Amino acid sequence: MSDERETLTWELFGQASRQLAEEIADSGYRPDIILSVARGGLFVAGALGYALNVKNLHVMNVEFYTGVGERLPLPVMLPPVPNVVDLSGSKVLVADDVADTGATLKLVRDFCGEHVADVRCAVVYEKPQSEVRCEYVWRRTPLWINFPWSTLPPVVEAQTLDA
Repeated sequence: MSDERETLTWELFGQASRQLAEEIADSGYRPDIILSVARGGLFVAGALGYALNVKNLHVMNVEFYTGVGERLPLPVMLPPVPNVVDLSGSKVLVADDVADTGATLKLVRDFCGEHVADVRCAVVYEKPQSEVRCEYVWRRTPLWINFPWSTLPPVVEAQTLDA
């Protein structure tokens, strides 16, 4: 993996999320629900929720990345898993920070599947190798991305199950 990085600052994130919201609005798409892919998608969903005037935000916890360039073999949904009844018949906008391999977004899209009226994806970044082509993308890059919310190490140690 190259040492070259794409860096997103908090200020640039503000601009990116606003431009992403404008792209969605300009397309005519009016989601009923924004489904955030936690954790990075929480920031994107919140910003889009305010900009698009959508108050109905849901969260789906998916674990895939374990470190820089390190990931599990497949993405895994973590509880609590949203109830598809809550999504039924809605226009859903899936929000995440990046479509890297696309495996996480594919898992979320497939989960929504036939239960929703329409599902579309919005990401700040999309990488060329992503198996999911998002409808709304702020920027495309092949580089590893330094996000302002995950660049610095945690201020506390990770909790273990036996703690």
